Amino acid sequence: MRGDGDGWATTPDGVRHWGRHGAAGLLLRAPLEDGSPAVLLQHRAAWSHQGGTWALPGGARDSHETTIHAAVREAQEETGIDTGAVRVRTELVTASVDGGWTYTTVVADAEKTLALVPNGESTELRWVPEADVEHMPLHPGFAIAWPSLRTTEVRVLLDTANVLGSRPTGWWRDRAGATGELLDRIAQVLPRTVELPDGGFGWLPRVEAVLEGQARAVDHADARVPVHAATGSGDDELARLAFTADTLTAVVTADRGLRGRLPASVLALSPSTVLSWLD
Repeated sequence: MRGDGDGWATTPDGVRHWGRHGAAGLLLRAPLEDGSPAVLLQHRAAWSHQGGTWALPGGARDSHETTIHAAVREAQEETGIDTGAVRVRTELVTASVDGGWTYTTVVADAEKTLALVPNGESTELRWVPEADVEHMPLHPGFAIAWPSLRTTEVRVLLDTANVLGSRPTGWWRDRAGATGELLDRIAQVLPRTVELPDGGFGWLPRVEAVLEGQARAVDHADARVPVHAATGSGDDELARLAFTADTLTAVVTADRGLRGRLPASVLALSPSTVLSWLD
């Protein structure tokens, strides 16, 4: 059934764009076996607008829809993905023209690469390693937007005691147990795409937790949250790890003293950043 968004929007200078109320697409990432991200791309059917190019699944937004609903609905229609496995992270207007037409990219993750069933709008559907996307014959609009959408892998170091202590949950009654519960909850929301302070995007395949004191007795084993047991101060261990990092690194802490010890190249994230993933 055709929605009321199907059709062309024409700008004042006569240029046509698909979607009477704008359009939206789904940028869906999922981890490959090595933990690196892959992006779901659609090889557009030859008869379609800009046919023969690779782009995100998506299409016109109906007047009653949010951009997120439109992007997920269109992606499901075109790829057959299980929408229950899609976790929306954010949305970004990646194209706009005079007259009010916009294209919104909805950024989302899946725990694994999902099964795909193409419809007639696709010549092929493919999970493409993110590093290979720029080398494909991309839809012109997607090619322009891609540099602002691609991720950089981020190494995240967690000041576990500081994060745990940022909420009065009674953690002090069983520090090891509360630590294990926190780490297990973090593992369940990884890997994921995150927004970086500079407006770009990061890919988090894991979060490394630094433990000290009684928390070192935690019963936890999950590759998504590897543990560093500090022999002394947790702050000393976090600073040491930050200085040995050879990739973009972020330390999650509200401790001003620790923040002051970090290299200038290291991002400092507040505990609320990580805790918001769990809500």
